[in-house]
Amino acid sequence: MARTPERRAQRPVRDARADARHARDAQHPIATVLAEHEAELLTEWLAGQRSTVRRPDLIRDSELNAQAAEFLATLRQAVMTGNVRDVQAPAYDGVRSVLGTLSRARSLQGFTPSETAMFVFSLKGPLYARLRRAVPGGPDQVIDTMAAAGHLLDQLGLYTVEVYQRSREEVIARQQEDMMELSTPVVKLWDGIVALPMIGTLDSARTQVVMETLLQRIVETGAEVAIIDITGVPTVDTLTAQHLLKTVTAARLMGADCIISGIRPQIAQTIVHLGVDLTDVTTKATLADALRLAFTRVGAANGVPLRQTPARA
Repeated sequence: MARTPERRAQRPVRDARADARHARDAQHPIATVLAEHEAELLTEWLAGQRSTVRRPDLIRDSELNAQAAEFLATLRQAVMTGNVRDVQAPAYDGVRSVLGTLSRARSLQGFTPSETAMFVFSLKGPLYARLRRAVPGGPDQVIDTMAAAGHLLDQLGLYTVEVYQRSREEVIARQQEDMMELSTPVVKLWDGIVALPMIGTLDSARTQVVMETLLQRIVETGAEVAIIDITGVPTVDTLTAQHLLKTVTAARLMGADCIISGIRPQIAQTIVHLGVDLTDVTTKATLADALRLAFTRVGAANGVPLRQTPARA
């Protein structure tokens, strides 16, 4: 006999009361308490958060309520499987997803790691109080059950800290990349001439960005001469010199002559002392000297190009 829409609408749904019956069958007090007292736990937990770790300047009450309700619901579903020890198990995928989203959001909102972890840890008080009243048997069983609940929430709290830390590291890494790109601007000084003023230490990671940026700019502008100004580089060691030589070589392969400017007396002495061979590299003491030479190489006279116009800002 086919079911009518009315009969289909009356089919039982999996709600907290159904979970409570399954929890009693599973015989684990944590599952029973979460299933039978989810609403009360949510109210008590939110009240505790508002009195201890509430940050109204960073999060609205409605958002906090939604996060707490979603976490309790997914936690209830996870413990209903009988697993209250391993939060890395597939049963806790939903719980980790909720906490991961929450931790990443709070890392951007300005919460501290401890405030983020307290979202989970603050559930201990209300849960312990319910377990003391709900656990059958003697003190030993109560202690064992509360220890299991504490261990479960500790793992979940530490997971929020791990996700928070990874999120912050990703933000810092992106900011470092942005700053590195901003610290290596390739400026078009004139038609056929580009300059790369460098400031700060030149390491392997930055050298790669410098090389990619310079080569891309040479292609875009069709530059014949590239000036690398190291006036802002505090020291030059063997590694820095090697990085410069690699950049010069790469630029030459793209068809552009390279001039290194900003060779101060101290840097010149250091390069000689280190035995770095810059014989094949054109160097100048100042950016002005390098620019004058660049004009000559692109066919300029008296510092004014004969066949080209100044580059527009």
